[in-house]
Amino acid sequence: MRIAHVSDCYLPRLGGIETQVHGLARWQREAGLDVEVVTATPRARHDRSAREVVDGVPVHRATVDLPYELPVHPRPGREVLRVVRAGGFDVVHVHLGVVAPFAQGALPALVRAGVPAVVTVHSLWGPATSLFRVADLVTGWTRWPVAFTAVSDVAADPVRAVLRGRAQVGVLPNGIDAGSWRPGSPPPPDDGELVLVAAMRLAPRKRPMPLLEVLRQVRRQVPDRTRLRAVVAGEGPQRPAMERHLRRHGMDWVELPGRLAPDALRDLYGRAHVYIAPAVLESFGIATLEARTAGLPVVARAGTGVVEFVRNGVEGLLAHSDAGLTDAVARLLTDPALRRRISAHNRSVPPAVTWDEVVARSVAAYERALGLVRARA
Repeated sequence: MRIAHVSDCYLPRLGGIETQVHGLARWQREAGLDVEVVTATPRARHDRSAREVVDGVPVHRATVDLPYELPVHPRPGREVLRVVRAGGFDVVHVHLGVVAPFAQGALPALVRAGVPAVVTVHSLWGPATSLFRVADLVTGWTRWPVAFTAVSDVAADPVRAVLRGRAQVGVLPNGIDAGSWRPGSPPPPDDGELVLVAAMRLAPRKRPMPLLEVLRQVRRQVPDRTRLRAVVAGEGPQRPAMERHLRRHGMDWVELPGRLAPDALRDLYGRAHVYIAPAVLESFGIATLEARTAGLPVVARAGTGVVEFVRNGVEGLLAHSDAGLTDAVARLLTDPALRRRISAHNRSVPPAVTWDEVVARSVAAYERALGLVRARA
C-alpha cells in the first residue's frame, strides 16, 4: 500500500501536527508500508527544494516564496494531485488543524479524481464549527466518500455534529514511542523538595497564565514546611507576562527554562513528582502523554483530549475547573501514598496509544477509505 500524507506544516517546523505526521510516517515505513509526505512547508527560508528525504521519509515540498515562509500554495489541488498520480499512491492521508489551506484546498481535487482519502482532524474546531457547516453548503464535503478521523473523541465530536450521521468519525490518536520515554531511574524521594512540571507553548490557548495562578494557590494550600519547586518548560508570546507575574507575587520557586529538548525533558520528568496540564482547548496533549509515559501522575482538565490516556484516579486526577486543578495538585502533594500508587502504575503500564497501535488503526482507516471509494464507484 502506497500512502501519501498531506500536511500544511511539517519539519523543520516544530509543533504537534508536524512531529506527529513525521512520527506516523516513520513508524509506518518501519512496519513495511510505502509512505511519503506532501507539504507546503519549505525546507528553509527562500529554499524552493521540491524533494528530500527526512529520517528515511521522502518529502515532496510544494512551496512558493512568501513572507514568513507561510505554508500556503495558490494551487494545492493541482500540486497534490500531480504528486499522487506520478507516485501511484493508493491512499492519501490528509491532516487538518482548524485552518489548513493547503490540505483543505487539495481535498476537493482528490475527491473529484476518485482518490481514496483519510482525513484526520488534529485540533478542536470550537467556534469554527459553524464555518465548516457553511463550507458544507458550498462544497457538500459531508457527503464525500472520505474516511473521517480525529485524534480524540473530544476532537471528533464537533466533526460528528457537522456530519449529522452521514459518516462515522473514528479516533486515530497521536502516538508515542513508549520505550524512549520510559523512566530509567527510580522515582524521586518524597522527603525532599517536591517538583511540579508542565511543558507547553507559552501562548494563551495553552493557558500558562492561569497555570501560574494555580501554582500560587497550591503554595497556599500546601503546608509551609513542604518545599516546592515548579518548572514550566516552553517558549511563546506570554513569557514576558509570566515573568512579570512571578516577580509581582514573589514566586521565585517557579522556573521558566525555555523550550527543552526531549533528552532534557526526560531528565526533568525523572526528577519531578507531578505534571500539570491546564489547557481547556486541548484536542490530545502530546506533552502530557510524554509525561504520563515517563511515570508522572498527571493533573489535567476533564473534557479534553487528555482523557484518551488519563483516567481519573488511575493515571492522574481530572478536574472541571482551575480550582479543581488546584485541589487535585495539592491532594497529590500531601498524599504520598496516592502519588506513589499512580506513579507506579504509569511507570509499569505503557499507554494504549503507542505507535504500533496507531499504525494498526491507520491501516484500518485506509481500508475503510478504499472501501468507500469502491462503493461509490
